[in-house]
Amino acid sequence: MRIEHLRERLRALGALPKHEHRVLRLWSQALPQTAGKRQIEHFLPATLRAELPAIEADLAGLARIESRHPGEDGSERLLVKLMDGQMVETVLLPRDGVCVSTQVGCAVGCVFCMTGTTGLIRQVGSAEIVAQVALARSLRPVKKVVFMGMGEPAHNLDNVLEAIQLLGTAGNTAHKNLVFSTVGDPRVFEALPRGPVKPALALSLHTTRADLRERLLPRAPRMSPEELVEAGEAYARATDYPIQYQWTLLDGINDSDDELDGIVRLLTGKYAILNMIPFNSVEGMPWQRPSWEKAAAIARHLHRRGILTKLRQSAGQDVDGGCGQLRARASTPARRVIPLAVA
Repeated sequence: MRIEHLRERLRALGALPKHEHRVLRLWSQALPQTAGKRQIEHFLPATLRAELPAIEADLAGLARIESRHPGEDGSERLLVKLMDGQMVETVLLPRDGVCVSTQVGCAVGCVFCMTGTTGLIRQVGSAEIVAQVALARSLRPVKKVVFMGMGEPAHNLDNVLEAIQLLGTAGNTAHKNLVFSTVGDPRVFEALPRGPVKPALALSLHTTRADLRERLLPRAPRMSPEELVEAGEAYARATDYPIQYQWTLLDGINDSDDELDGIVRLLTGKYAILNMIPFNSVEGMPWQRPSWEKAAAIARHLHRRGILTKLRQSAGQDVDGGCGQLRARASTPARRVIPLAVA
């Protein structure tokens, strides 16, 4: 379901733009439709008032909790069932954040990601994306929304941008606290600057080697690390938000001295933050999580060389809740993964 379909339903019931805004504002902020300063009897058309209970029930049915998995770090992974029975993962993050899914499955096939083992099953509608935020807000405060869950947002661009537009307006979320995460797609760098709500941008880098990037992200658009950083820098300067470069740290794969030199070469002088995240161990996958001591030493090394680096713990590590793991355990087992040779 898309937000535009909801708008059409409201208009058919006599809603004017101000009535649409009220319904969408209260829903996206997880408030009852009877909330607000104006009494609905004196504000909403009678035809719309009569249908509000059915509308609220339908909106609540867009995303329901199937299971909850709290972590020791203050995060909580939710396995969320959509209206058609498909499931996605939504993560409540420490410090008032939520990570939402934009696809059921994913077509990029990142070799270290459980979600990628299923392929793409279907797109998540813009209303289903906002419904994950509303669900999170019914459980705890949410000030930041990151589009980093299951799926590649660039492959569902219209729905994601529609959700961002609503969350950045009626949804009362600061634009810089809406974080669009992508492996890198030229369409993103064309579309995001044109929108009325310009989110912050997180780019999956993972390596400075074009050949290794093709193996780690086999179906990502063929943007080299240099091209990705160049496009990211242009967006950062245009929006005045630093780019967050994501780096999943795989022991013995992308943690060599040559890679660290490459990071310094690519990011020196750039308006950027490097988020280094040790791999979230997944049973059946060949990748190894480096020790925290090794990861911390790498982050310190990059700091000394002038690269703003944040070493982050993947939310839900203690509950085996890496992206796609909860859904995989609840549905079909992951296929066998062949180890990647690095030469």
